[in-house]
Amino acid sequence: MASTRFDVLGIGNAIVDVIARTEDDFLAKQKMRKGAMQLIDEAQAVGIYDAMGPAVEVSGGSAANTIVGVASLGGRAAFIGKIKDDDLGRVFAHDIRAAGVAFATPPASAGPSTARCYVLVTPDGERTMNTYLGAAQDLHPNDIDADAIAAAQIIYLEGYLWDPPHAKEAFLKAAKIAHGAERDVALTLSDAFCVGRYRAEFLDLIRTGTVDIVFANESELHSLYETADFDTAVNALRNDVRLAVITRSEKGCLVVTRGETDAIPASPIERVVDATGAGDLFAAGFLVGLSRGVEYRTAARLGALAAAEVIQHLGARPETSLKDLARDNGFDL
Repeated sequence: MASTRFDVLGIGNAIVDVIARTEDDFLAKQKMRKGAMQLIDEAQAVGIYDAMGPAVEVSGGSAANTIVGVASLGGRAAFIGKIKDDDLGRVFAHDIRAAGVAFATPPASAGPSTARCYVLVTPDGERTMNTYLGAAQDLHPNDIDADAIAAAQIIYLEGYLWDPPHAKEAFLKAAKIAHGAERDVALTLSDAFCVGRYRAEFLDLIRTGTVDIVFANESELHSLYETADFDTAVNALRNDVRLAVITRSEKGCLVVTRGETDAIPASPIERVVDATGAGDLFAAGFLVGLSRGVEYRTAARLGALAAAEVIQHLGARPETSLKDLARDNGFDL
């Protein structure tokens, strides 16, 4: 196998998060389903922005957050995602590069504006997301850098990317190149409603070996197998994929392989401030561990540590060096 230039390369929606604190009655008034992600158009985006309180702009996007976490842990990281050459696009490109991530996808000069997600955080730390995909939807197979894909140890794909048709083609092209170079392909299921839209297609990706590693939370897993029984869903997943990780919030996670299921506890925290990005940063820790060849248990503990850091402040990206945090907690990266 050729040598690697990157530990993890992520492909996903390039989004700027616009985060505001709110109350439950605001969600009800806006007819938003608490804790869920819904896709909105540009007109709805303007309406929500006008109605919401003071906001903080932070570059986001599920896979992009994971890749920034990989870089913070000292991993060699790259990202492919589509922005427009506009103010928010420049914010996104600056932020991801400043985090130490290689980002070379050319911005669009025409078409819809850079994607944004309005994240409303209620006092319990739960986040409700409204996403205008804009330019992110225009990711095209031509944007896939074959050399970069082949030079990355693990390719990480976000389920949200399965919405736009061209992005779907880009996703499949990347997986094919990765497997041709004997690399692993990981998929995060992203959201239970996303799974509901594409259940058959996601199952096909998993069962045909297009993806080798799956990340999911409990609600995504239940949606994937259309069962309320957790053990039934876990057993079905075990039969379908080589390696999976099920995140379970304060209950920690399960690492599922063909042969066994291993439960790893969550890292202790003082309090949840904003749950945004917990799954994204967990994946970052786990993938860095995997790229370093550590045991799955150790990789999961590293993921739990990264997730614990991000949920104790607003926003879905680390505010401290995760590499230092890992070293202080006994990890040898």
